[in-house]
Amino acid sequence: MHPKTLYSATRRIAAAETIVSVSSRSHRVIAEHRERRKSLDRQLCDRSRRGLDWTNFFLGDVQMSFGAFLAFYLASLGWSKQDVGFALTVGVLAGVAAQIPGGAAADAVRWKRGLAAIGIVIIAASAVILALWPDLPLVFAAQILHGLTGGIVGPAIMAISLGLAGRRGMSFRVGRNFRFAAAGNALTAAGMGTIAVYFSNQAIFLVTAALCIPTLIALAQIRPEEIDYARARNAGKRDQTLDIQRVIDLAKNRNLLVFAGCLLLFQFSNASLLPILGENLGQSRETLSVLYMAGLIVVPQLIVAILAPWIGYWSELWGRKPLFLAGLAFEATRALLFTIVVDPRFMIPVQMLDGITGSIITVTTILIITDVTSGTGRFNLAQGLLGTLTGLSAALSNSVTGAIVQQFGDVPGLLAMAAGTATAAVLVWLLLPETKPKEYED
Repeated sequence: MHPKTLYSATRRIAAAETIVSVSSRSHRVIAEHRERRKSLDRQLCDRSRRGLDWTNFFLGDVQMSFGAFLAFYLASLGWSKQDVGFALTVGVLAGVAAQIPGGAAADAVRWKRGLAAIGIVIIAASAVILALWPDLPLVFAAQILHGLTGGIVGPAIMAISLGLAGRRGMSFRVGRNFRFAAAGNALTAAGMGTIAVYFSNQAIFLVTAALCIPTLIALAQIRPEEIDYARARNAGKRDQTLDIQRVIDLAKNRNLLVFAGCLLLFQFSNASLLPILGENLGQSRETLSVLYMAGLIVVPQLIVAILAPWIGYWSELWGRKPLFLAGLAFEATRALLFTIVVDPRFMIPVQMLDGITGSIITVTTILIITDVTSGTGRFNLAQGLLGTLTGLSAALSNSVTGAIVQQFGDVPGLLAMAAGTATAAVLVWLLLPETKPKEYED
């Protein structure tokens, strides 16, 4: 064999062996990390672990109707885009008002399951009102009731998760929470589309109310004695008191403020995109429009169900910041693609990017909040504070973007969304350091 040919073949073999070696090491590291995360989760009894899993699953079910399906429902009843936007905004503002007191309550109250149960019952009442009395004043009342649960249920579930898993197991636990929630969302979205086709759009909300019953049953399976009160609010190991930081103290946390600003921009740029698509489909009067709407919801939720636990694994290996930046990049790309994709059949593949973004942003957001509030005892209040800011941003998004679309069309609105998300990515890149600690304290 010619020396040059032999040398080239040797180099190719060496390169192939290097790739195989790197791939093997990567698989081994991920497998080892996965087993460590699972071993932490297995420290919980089966009853509590499964109870939390299925609580998240059914919560995904009951929350699904309030959002894009609500926009579709109201549009199908003849509501204008502006009125739909106002109805959505009222619900968001109610959620904003509940965030800080809800987070403070989740920190202070020891009966975390009871707090979550109250929120679930309110969701059921809201769904019944929307199904039976969809008049303007009652729709606004239902939206206010549902909005108030945003400051109760979410913080309570995350407090339970942190109280059960601790910081060491939180990345795995949060990923698992969102996997079950996304699976519930996907199953419900598909089912709701079918129900609307064969029965009526009104039936969507009656089914939502009925699904609150298994949600409460699953919540009751979590053992309260396994929820550590200090860990549930991210306090010190032996801190069982209520001598914890105030809101003004959280305002001095630079990393928390930077992250809040980035989330605010992201939420403003993202919140109204799917409702606008839903309004367009609802007003199209096509026979299969409700099924297309269901597809736009189901596809990203399936992706979240697959990816969410892996985001937790990768956040431990690579850190939170690179993943968060990737999520913002996918969202900006999605908004740009929707400026040229208008056929419902091709919207669904583009909407897959929302699943990737959702799995990354939802998981890393909780983990970053956990990181920057370590030892403060104000994990849930910090959630409420960020929820208030992002909720205001979402409320403005629905109204402002709805007005832009009404006046100038969809394309300018979508371009503005992409620009806002890109700006958030630049702020994260320049101002937010990596928050993952080298070692956990618990």
